[in-house]
Amino acid sequence: MKNLVEIKPGEYLEEITLNPVSRIELIKYAGASGDFNPIHTIDEEAEKAGLPGIIAHGMWTMGNLGKLFTPYYEEGFIRDYQIRFAGMVFLNDVLTLKAILEERNDENLVFDVKVVNQDGKEVIKGKVRFVID
Repeated sequence: MKNLVEIKPGEYLEEITLNPVSRIELIKYAGASGDFNPIHTIDEEAEKAGLPGIIAHGMWTMGNLGKLFTPYYEEGFIRDYQIRFAGMVFLNDVLTLKAILEERNDENLVFDVKVVNQDGKEVIKGKVRFVID
């Protein structure tokens, strides 16, 4: 693992593949976030809403992107996210978190980030600005 002060545009952070999405993770997230929309936890409610099954909270998926930067918090911090939700995440999906450095200056690193499912479909894409202390 490189330090962020050494990374150059076009280089990737180490990818992270999450465990398959589980119902209990989504129930725990609902409790922690206060988002109790039943399409995230109850099959019948998701189906009534026209979905093929429960879907993960978009913010749960987005929040996982922060794991890419956890090893680097001694070097700085995430200033902001710019994210677009590009697809739904279902139970048992296996998500991979990816980031490539797009640009850098003396204090900011801008990464293109995305989350892809086991089929290679993007479910989130966007940018993360990381500030170097």
